[in-house]
Amino acid sequence: MPSSIAGVTPLRLRELCLGLPGAREEFPFRPDLSVFKVGGRMFALSPLDDRPLRVSVKCEPELGAELRASYPTITPGYHLNKRHWLTVIADGSTPDALVGDLVEGSYELVSAALPRDRR
Repeated sequence: MPSSIAGVTPLRLRELCLGLPGAREEFPFRPDLSVFKVGGRMFALSPLDDRPLRVSVKCEPELGAELRASYPTITPGYHLNKRHWLTVIADGSTPDALVGDLVEGSYELVSAALPRDRR
């Protein structure tokens, strides 16, 4: 599964998320906040109409700490568990491939934790 998301746009981000096996888009919090889930569990969320584009993803705590120290556009998850979630501002200064890798990594973390019958 390539994580190429050249030129992160709302459409490309949405396509990447929905292109992952079993992924769905829901709007449980508000109509303008896309929540991407697998097996009923959230792996990414983004207010796709906001500028700059932001996406929150789940991440291993150690990797999250490294990324936050390396990129000013990566911060603790907004309104989420700060240890396990990151918010990435996709304003062009964060490498597009990294954004794609983080979305896919979040999906993998969440799907791996699902009960076997929901994977």
